[in-house]
Amino acid sequence: MIRTAVVELSTIPGFAYKQKLPSGGAGIVILRVDAKQPGIAGISKTSGEAIPTENTQASLFPIDAFNEAIELTKGLPYKKQPAVKLVLEQPADAPEVVEEDQPKELTVVDSEDYQAIVKYYTDGTGRFSYDLLNKDLIRFAHRSSVVRQMASAKDSIDKICLYITGTKFRNISKNAKLTDDQILTISSLLDDIYPRGVFRELNLELRKMISKG
Repeated sequence: MIRTAVVELSTIPGFAYKQKLPSGGAGIVILRVDAKQPGIAGISKTSGEAIPTENTQASLFPIDAFNEAIELTKGLPYKKQPAVKLVLEQPADAPEVVEEDQPKELTVVDSEDYQAIVKYYTDGTGRFSYDLLNKDLIRFAHRSSVVRQMASAKDSIDKICLYITGTKFRNISKNAKLTDDQILTISSLLDDIYPRGVFRELNLELRKMISKG
């Protein structure tokens, strides 16, 4: 499965991780040491807060626990990792969250290309850095004559962003054969690292460049 490392919670007795959902976006999974079933929540792209599923018990998995998990997993990159099992004190089948990953994303997240890009933008604390990524991409945007031409032509932000990320990611991975589809998949995986979108600052800067045209 595609998920982050596991973090320990202080709000409740349990552990959590962020995982890539087959339906798109990121979800938080919480495993309590005193419960068989996990608590699961999506993450709002606008507020960055947790949206628990209907069958997640609020008494066992309060919203504060989900929001703590979101904060603790912020900046942790996705990796291809086995499903998490938590053994309870009493003999029981360990709860296991199984999500069918999209083959395309499994292939990309396990690739040397993705790992090289994550490493390039990882800071001294070992976390993927929102600031390092955006500063680098914004600097490239202002230095690139192609980007300036695209902004003057009022091309869409998505089109300009794909050119920027495609150029940078191919250079970083030293793989000029990365397709646009692979670049978009990598961007999607990186975008889930920060609930409100990892490319937010870049998109704001591109809007300014287009408006000045």
